[in-house]
Amino acid sequence: MANLEILVSELPTLIQSLKLTIGDSNEIMKQIILINNAQEQLRNIKKLIAQELRLDPIKTTAIATLPRIATGASLLIPSVKLVHPAIAEKFGNPETKVSLTDLQPKIDSWIEWGYFLQAIATDILSDIKLVNQLNFDISYPSLPARFQVISESLKINLHLSNSNVLERQIQEIINCQKDLLQLQERLNYIFNTIKTSHNLLNILLGVSAFYGKSGFALEWLDDDHQLIISSENDFQELTDILNDCEFFKEEIATLIIQSEILSEQAEQALKRIEQESSKEPILSQQVEILPKFSTQKIVRSALIIASSLLILTFGGWKLQEQSPQLQQMSLSLTQEGSGFAKFKSAQKLGMEAASLVQNPPHPLKVWQQAQNKWHQAIILLDSIPHAASVYEQAKNKLAYYQINYKSISQRVLIEHKALANLESAQKLAIEANLFVDNSPYSQLNRQQAQDKWEQAINLLEAIPESTSVSVQAKEMLSIYKTNYAAISQI
Repeated sequence: MANLEILVSELPTLIQSLKLTIGDSNEIMKQIILINNAQEQLRNIKKLIAQELRLDPIKTTAIATLPRIATGASLLIPSVKLVHPAIAEKFGNPETKVSLTDLQPKIDSWIEWGYFLQAIATDILSDIKLVNQLNFDISYPSLPARFQVISESLKINLHLSNSNVLERQIQEIINCQKDLLQLQERLNYIFNTIKTSHNLLNILLGVSAFYGKSGFALEWLDDDHQLIISSENDFQELTDILNDCEFFKEEIATLIIQSEILSEQAEQALKRIEQESSKEPILSQQVEILPKFSTQKIVRSALIIASSLLILTFGGWKLQEQSPQLQQMSLSLTQEGSGFAKFKSAQKLGMEAASLVQNPPHPLKVWQQAQNKWHQAIILLDSIPHAASVYEQAKNKLAYYQINYKSISQRVLIEHKALANLESAQKLAIEANLFVDNSPYSQLNRQQAQDKWEQAINLLEAIPESTSVSVQAKEMLSIYKTNYAAISQI
């Protein structure tokens, strides 16, 4: 019994060590050995329990397998602090005594978990591409950490009166925009890999890309067979990581819009400074030059200009026929003017669209207005001719505007779906009340009303918190659940 007491006292620490840390592939082989040693100790405990049960005919000896001192138990366990509640679930309920008989199947499940981890480790080490990818991921920051860095970098106070500083800030914004696009691509890869893959190793690649150099460990399978993952003392299920991805999708889209607003403000301020600085020398030059011309020269110049205008007016058609170069010049000027006008109009629409969606949530109508403005801006930028001097600028902006349009379109769909869910839930609630009011004593009607309330509740629960109808949905949900509970009791 003394040996059993010592071994059981080490169970909390032993079970916590039954995990597989995935990051540096060179450490995985060492972990296989540690897991194997833990399994061996569990087998020894199981043998001692079997011996104890054979000696005790009652077989009801209760031991506290969790970190506390249990009064009235035949075996006292010293206090051992667990690192996280998720590990407590892995070990057992901390409020319940576990008999030696009940402890045996638990030990079997822990040993089985060890085999599962060893199998995964072996599969990883046998796949060179997988090992290389894991080693590549741990050389980069985690997705949340990278997002935080970019977010902090975009907290720029524009120096609207200093052109040199503005130029540096514009370059900083451009760099942040490139980083955001790369992070968005990485996020889409992570989300799609985890959500659509049916192979655990592929899923682990997505998780590895999410956590990066933070690394992660496979801790346990919960009651719903969800994989519990830990990273830097934070425990999550796979569904939690997918929810985080959805959150970062919205946050990245918001940052892209904010960066576009900053970029527009900085460029406009820089242009204003350049215009103001170019006006000063022109004015001073005019002051110096004008006095040098006599009245006769001014009149002669005016006559020359007037005669030139007459020649252009009456003989312009001949010049056009005789000079293809002039025709080409005229066409280029037209394209330049048209391209610049379209570029400015697109910028204005982009600013308006970005301003509309600041500080969400917003009603569906607002998202749709922003969506239309981005769409119009994209059409304008896409129609700017190659010959226009602003073509390259337009091409770069077009890429960002298309991302913004795609992001806003997604928000439109989410908001539209949320509104549709709310309206459908309200309709179902009316129908449920009608069933009860028309035939309050009919069992069939009560069952139909109950089904209606359940459908309405499911619709409301599916409404995301980021939508404008979320608050209203929560209020309705509380009432509908009360009604459902009441009719269920009847």
